[in-house]
Amino acid sequence: MSAIKSAMKKTLRRIAVRLYARRVEGHLDTARGPKHIGVILDGNRRWAKAAGGTTREGHEAGAAKIQELLGWCSETDVEVVTLWLLSTDNLNRPAEELNPLLGIVEGAVRDLAEDGRWRVNHVGALDVLPERTRQVLREAEELAGKRPGILVNVAVGYGGRQEITDAVRSLLAKRAADGQSLDEVAESLTTNDISDHLYTRGQPDPDLVIRTSGEQRLSGFMLWQSAHSEYYFCEAYWPAFRKVDFLRALRDYAARHRRYGV
Repeated sequence: MSAIKSAMKKTLRRIAVRLYARRVEGHLDTARGPKHIGVILDGNRRWAKAAGGTTREGHEAGAAKIQELLGWCSETDVEVVTLWLLSTDNLNRPAEELNPLLGIVEGAVRDLAEDGRWRVNHVGALDVLPERTRQVLREAEELAGKRPGILVNVAVGYGGRQEITDAVRSLLAKRAADGQSLDEVAESLTTNDISDHLYTRGQPDPDLVIRTSGEQRLSGFMLWQSAHSEYYFCEAYWPAFRKVDFLRALRDYAARHRRYGV
């Protein structure tokens, strides 16, 4: 009998959440919604531990959630989504965790490319990744880099400081190739010059950055691009992130007045 009551409570809770999500969605002004959303997918391991599962199961559940998120984004006016799948710091994890994680990330990227609904673009440092992972990223861009649909940036081997370093290095190399001296570069350098050499060059900066798991920090995510972004920190671990959580983030964003430093 207790099992039946428990199941009934869970069912009623799910129904209540769906009804609440519809209510929130019905009051959303999509015209005031974000065009570019960055997402820090955090909490896979803690979700798995709380559920009595393995770290691998947590990462697999997190990868499965990505398609749900993009489906929700497709119901709004979102045009670009940047997903932080693997940081440069993650590469320092023990091999027994890192190798399965790389395989899960590769599978998630393949699924995105083969889905047919999204464009796929890699942002990150290819040279820090294993050749197998690099090949998966290259193939995904070739297959899904130019089709219509939401542009999905897969941040793999990504670090904000590394991105800025790579941007400066790229800019200096180009200016040197153009025959400019270091003094000439220093004299004419602008913030737009740096932006033109970022991994996301040519894209709009993120309007909204969402981080799951209750952590309230950026951890180096899109340091340059997020100067004027709005942030939304959600308590749910990434595999448990629900549509209602996504809608709350959009509602919160729409209620804010963006000042851009003014």
